[in-house]
Amino acid sequence: MVRNCDVLIIGAGPAGLAAAIYAARAKMDTILLDKVNPGGQIAITAEIANYPGAPDDTGPKLIEKMVKQVKQFGADIVRDKVVALDFTGKTRVIKSAENEYHAKAVIIATGANPRKIGCPGETKLIGKGVSYCATCDADFFTDLEVFVIGGGDTAVEEGMYLTKFARKVTVVHRRDQLRAARSIQEKAFKNEKMHFLWDTVVEEIKGDGIVESIVLKNVKTNELTEYFADEEDGTFGIFPFIGVIPSSSLFEGIIEMENGYIKTDNDMKTNIEGVFAAGDIRVKSLRQVVTATSDGAIAACQAEKYIENKFN
Repeated sequence: MVRNCDVLIIGAGPAGLAAAIYAARAKMDTILLDKVNPGGQIAITAEIANYPGAPDDTGPKLIEKMVKQVKQFGADIVRDKVVALDFTGKTRVIKSAENEYHAKAVIIATGANPRKIGCPGETKLIGKGVSYCATCDADFFTDLEVFVIGGGDTAVEEGMYLTKFARKVTVVHRRDQLRAARSIQEKAFKNEKMHFLWDTVVEEIKGDGIVESIVLKNVKTNELTEYFADEEDGTFGIFPFIGVIPSSSLFEGIIEMENGYIKTDNDMKTNIEGVFAAGDIRVKSLRQVVTATSDGAIAACQAEKYIENKFN
């Protein structure tokens, strides 16, 4: 089945939802596509303390409000998986297994996902002690212990940030030395709250509704050690920083990228006219809900201007 629209948005996280709100409110025929239910990473975040105006919201609650707004303005949310696209013509063609969408403008908001440890217990305890965003969740671990997994720039920098809140931060790294830049390492080693476990990987995360212990393995001796939460604390934080995977494989060879992220200007324009990108999928310095929604709003407004100039 072929469906025509003014704006087609790929990805229904905060960036895509914000773009849909702005596009539909501007009276553009708007379709929002995602292969799963709306929400993106934020849908599995327990608390959203740093999003302006929503200090008491959970991730799912915030997304529910956004989805309601999208529907109120008349955008169509469609659960469908994009398998191919053609951006060569004046009208952009996006194909799924059974449908074909023809759009005057396209906004890509497919996001990026943290690389997971892949150990038992990790997924079920996301938002319950396991977090992939120190900026988002550090405050929840004030005066508690925290384990940071990784040894690169991001892991060490985020670990130092966490020391502003946690009473102790232990960096768990599979090698016997950090991969972070020397200048970053020097600062970390001088930080009295920073501790390091070398040659160590995470085997399992345990807990009944909240993180209660972590099982670590020394890669040289294969010795297993289980660390339990302090009895008075009842829990601790686990922050894996072992990389982020942008959801951009569909656009490889079509849109200009940098390390898998889509390059845009400040107006969210890609190197292809009429194709915009917003949120975590684009090259940027801060990946947060507030910056994603900002990107989405800008992309939708620029898409409206593009359509007015190109098609009217």
